[in-house]
Amino acid sequence: MKKIGVLTSGGDSPGMNAAVRAVVRKAIYHDMEVYGIYQGYQGLIDGNMKPLELGDVGDIIQRGGTVLHSARCLSFKEDAVQLEAIEQLKAKGIEGLVVVGGDGSYRGALALTEKGFPAVGVPGTIDNDIRGTDYTIGFDTALNTVVEAIDKIRDTATSHDRTFIIEVMGRDAGDIALWTGLAGGAETILVPEVKDDIDEMVRRLQRGKARGKKHSIIVVAEGVMSGTDLQNKLNEKGIDTHVSVLGHIQRGGSPTARDRVLASMMGAHAVEVLMQDMGGRAIGIRNQVVVDYDLKEVFETEHHLNQAMYTLSKELSI
Repeated sequence: MKKIGVLTSGGDSPGMNAAVRAVVRKAIYHDMEVYGIYQGYQGLIDGNMKPLELGDVGDIIQRGGTVLHSARCLSFKEDAVQLEAIEQLKAKGIEGLVVVGGDGSYRGALALTEKGFPAVGVPGTIDNDIRGTDYTIGFDTALNTVVEAIDKIRDTATSHDRTFIIEVMGRDAGDIALWTGLAGGAETILVPEVKDDIDEMVRRLQRGKARGKKHSIIVVAEGVMSGTDLQNKLNEKGIDTHVSVLGHIQRGGSPTARDRVLASMMGAHAVEVLMQDMGGRAIGIRNQVVVDYDLKEVFETEHHLNQAMYTLSKELSI
């Protein structure tokens, strides 16, 4: 394989640029050509792509977001559209594709592979919800962003003797809420994977108040309910709260050293897989070792929350 493409798709995550940089430079090191595809799968359909040289990916490793840009493309679920995309790739002589993104992006990569065009998935999502890998690109940076926000909100909560609800991202996976809640010393953490009892939460807050606790932090993943909905439920129970919705701030910012290294290793490994004329593979990290595995595995198993960590968060929030 002498000519490959790379695109970023779905929600952006810090470290995507580092992954793109690794793909381009690893490929060029091995005398391969690389095409950057802009605006994700939509750009692939439209033929929005151009060759990338070493200088094109210089000075991007420290930047958040994605220089290739991203876009949602619902029409890519259609067979005819996927075949059209393959023709666009073949017209440029591109023989393989690296897709950096989350669950939906992986489905597109699998569809292309099943239609005879080799594609490899690199996990770029802050939610850490890709099965088969311990961590995804952007997760660590998002954690640090959220923890910094929690620390600052705690200062205000302490000063004014208030209970704050902090809504974080995580539609189907509670990793951001769990990790940041534990790191930020939250009294309550609500995640989609575990059904929590509002009455038990109220009792926990009341116990803390009875022993003289002046403030509390509640971290809730958006997939459980909105911060405002939780506020209304607690108000009905006589608990006064304030809400902070962190929103898209969690996706932005310069990637941490961990995410830069992870993205560099994963992007390079994706090129190695394509060099073997292999497609339908997902790149991951397991026990600190970068691996590749069947892309279908991502959809055959469910994302599991770290139950030991969740139990610990309960034990430490008494």
